[in-house]
Amino acid sequence: MNEPDRRGDSDGSASILDDAHRVALAALERWDLAVEEIEPIKIRENAVFRLDRTDGRRAVLRVHRAGYHTDAELRSEFAWMRTLAGAGVPVPEVVRSRYDNDFEVITASGVAVAHQVDVLEWIDGHPLGSVETSLAGDASTIAERYRMIGRTMALMHDQSANWHLPSGFVRHSWDAAALVGERPFWGRFWDLDALAPVERALLRRARARLQRDLANYPMSRERYGVIHADLVPENILVTPSGLRVIDFDDAGFGWHWFDMATSLYFVTAQTYYPQALAALVRGYEERRPMPGDVEEHLPVFMAARATTYLGWVHTRPGTETARTLTPYLIERACEVCANYLSRRRRATIPR
Repeated sequence: MNEPDRRGDSDGSASILDDAHRVALAALERWDLAVEEIEPIKIRENAVFRLDRTDGRRAVLRVHRAGYHTDAELRSEFAWMRTLAGAGVPVPEVVRSRYDNDFEVITASGVAVAHQVDVLEWIDGHPLGSVETSLAGDASTIAERYRMIGRTMALMHDQSANWHLPSGFVRHSWDAAALVGERPFWGRFWDLDALAPVERALLRRARARLQRDLANYPMSRERYGVIHADLVPENILVTPSGLRVIDFDDAGFGWHWFDMATSLYFVTAQTYYPQALAALVRGYEERRPMPGDVEEHLPVFMAARATTYLGWVHTRPGTETARTLTPYLIERACEVCANYLSRRRRATIPR
């Protein structure tokens, strides 16, 4: 994971980090933790800090982006995590505040708005990879890890498909409107300033076709439900006891295919991608049947996933991610969408 740049610059990233640090320090008064040092780990949707405790243990503190989730949505995130843990999915444990809350709403001096803050257990391990780098290990190691990802994802989808949502459960959706409607959940990707005219035209064509294709996709419990929606390599930690899934901030209602596309999206250009895909499918099918034909459906959701990252950097220009990754995200999105548009469109509703 990347530590944010502390230097002042025109995009305001230093100011974002400074505000988050003030909030984090104020929040520590709400937890019974003796903290020796607090260090930033990354800043993207949330500002994430490592807490070094005086007893030698560690924890993770998250300062949530103001306005991204309501309190009810955040409570629902933790409710799903606990349910997943009960179903055998390896997720972090929440460290409750001294007031027995999963999170606290913190107002800090010098910071204009209040922020939700939570604390999670520290997991000793390393990310499977990151957006910026490829995965470590040889092809067989990577394939085995993707088989485990597939098994874990299938277990999560099974739990979601059979789960009776608790009263008050609220999360955002990754449905057709949220992906390619007039106001996508992560932003109007086709309005990104950094796009060249030819790139913008390509993305508009992809959006029009996605609107038609997604309108045909079933939303039955077997195919659509609560999903993680961010199973990228850096949100899967490799530990001595196996893989652990972290960062449920983007979890919401969506197609299972969207989870699969997300887990594979940043490795599609790597030489080991065919092995990773085959291993993911194999691991998934060890737990539950795939929701249709991979070659038919995965390109649709790869294209949909591609557009969301452009919407993200378009609406969050002050982040380190937007500053450093926009050119790469545009290149990848255009390649994925061009591949999607080149495929013959099926006239039938997916089975």
